[in-house]
Formats: sequence, structure tokens, C-alpha cells
Amino acid sequence: MGDTKSFWLMKSEPDAYGWDDLVAEGEGTWDGVRNHRAANNLRAMKLGDRAFFYHSNIGLEIVGIVEISGAGLTDPSDPEGKWAAVKVKPVEKLARPVTLKEIKADPALAEMELIRLSRLSVGVVTPAEWVHILALSRG
Repeated sequence: MGDTKSFWLMKSEPDAYGWDDLVAEGEGTWDGVRNHRAANNLRAMKLGDRAFFYHSNIGLEIVGIVEISGAGLTDPSDPEGKWAAVKVKPVEKLARPVTLKEIKADPALAEMELIRLSRLSVGVVTPAEWVHILALSRG
């Protein structure tokens, strides 16, 4: 019972693989990550962890919440088997997307990896940031 969940933010370009694609699939494989820090974050994920689904390039906003449904996987798109992947399932679409502009303007979120490490595709979200963003999504 004392197993603490971790929180994450996972970026995807909505024209390549968006929230609606994941919902249609029911469960998706998060692969194709070729950044060491992002890959280490994927390796650190545990079953039941939660992540924000962030639309990058187009939209620039957090649109939903996913749950890690398969952890510790090898990226199926990597022929050498060096990169990590996870499986994710949609939990819920946010009542209102939270935009990057809003996040950048909010002093409570100034230290978020999304802001500090803007090119990172899979980042850590602290419990305080998680709660704050959920509150913003509810208006």
C-alpha cells in the first residue's frame, strides 16, 4: 500500500500520435524516444504511475492523463534493443487543456522540467505540480 506513484509528462505531436489516437487504440506503446534523459525517465516508470499527455508542436498543451500499463519494455522500434518504451492507457481527458503559455506564466510551475528542459520529451512532474495543473484544468 505504501508504494508511491510517480508523475510524468509525455510529449507527442498530435498529428503523429495524439490523444484521440490513444483513446481509439485503448492502449499505446510509447516508443521512439532517442534522448538519454527521457529514456531514463521511461525506465524509471512503474505500473500505475500517471502522466500528463502533452501535445507538442501543434497545440502546446496538456490534454489528458494516462496511466503506465506496461513498464520496463524495450523499444520495439529500436533494432539494437538499447532504448526504452512503456505502454500507456488513457485515464481521462482534461476538462480544459492547460497551455504551455499558462504554465510559463504561473510562478508555481516555474521549475517544471517542461519549462527548464523544453526539448525533453518525457519529463518528471512533482506531486505539487501535478495537483496544481489538475486545478488549472478544472478552471
